[in-house]
Amino acid sequence: MSSIIILGGSAGEHIAIELAKLLNVELGSLEIRKFPDNETYIRILSDVSGKKVIYVNSLQRKPNELIIETLYTLDTIRDLGAEEVHAVIPYMAYARQDERFNPGEAISILSLAKLFKALDIDGIYTVDMHLHRITDPTKIFGAKFYNLTGVRELAKYIKRYHSIENTVVIGPDEEAEQWAKIMAEELGDLEFSILEKRRLSAEEVVIEARDVEVRGKNVVIVDDIISTGGTIVEAVKALRNLGAKDIIVTTVHPILVKGALPRLLRLCLKDLVGTNTVLSPISKVSIAPAIAPRLKEQLNL
Repeated sequence: MSSIIILGGSAGEHIAIELAKLLNVELGSLEIRKFPDNETYIRILSDVSGKKVIYVNSLQRKPNELIIETLYTLDTIRDLGAEEVHAVIPYMAYARQDERFNPGEAISILSLAKLFKALDIDGIYTVDMHLHRITDPTKIFGAKFYNLTGVRELAKYIKRYHSIENTVVIGPDEEAEQWAKIMAEELGDLEFSILEKRRLSAEEVVIEARDVEVRGKNVVIVDDIISTGGTIVEAVKALRNLGAKDIIVTTVHPILVKGALPRLLRLCLKDLVGTNTVLSPISKVSIAPAIAPRLKEQLNL
């Protein structure tokens, strides 16, 4: 009998299935449904007693419902006698609310972290979580915390389906520089940069690529999240004004709300691709290969 089992929540089973294959471990079963009053019913159908359990759920689309489902499931796994509990949360909701920007606001990620901490989890694994003001996640989550990246998997997709000749990598803003650097390295040490706004006058602002020439070149744009798509639309327009040729847009978390997808499709990009941390029409890249090696290491597989 296997000593390790993987369980997938309602927004994580697609990744759990892939991880079970990659790790060659047992894939367990859950029953998740709603009571007539809309409360969440959870039942773990597999035997987890004495086992190391990997639970996968992405806090996407319906984060409030999925947080409840995730916390209840993790607590039940521990209560049923699991030896170790490892939580894979490919998309960590509320990560951008990491400061009290206005008086009286909830610092949502801190509140969520306290709930995870109360569960005594052995390891938490997430993907390209916003860590702007959180320098050490273990202090707030109370577990070994691994912030993995999906950018390398996006780069592998680019190499497989597109020529990278005469190509530069661009992050749409300063924060995206970290992902542009990883993408450029994975594509064979391409040139990379970010877009910066330069004010010419009180009324006129130009957007330029810092220290990189994009005229006549193909561009791969990379960002961690595309939400409404406004930042990417602005970036694509700026790059075309600077003389860029074909443009590919990549993102780890394709949230795509408020009409973002048709807005991006109207740009006539060479390609538009995201990972499946968040399920969407552009989720062409599996995130499981980015997560599996860390789980192998931590679980001695």
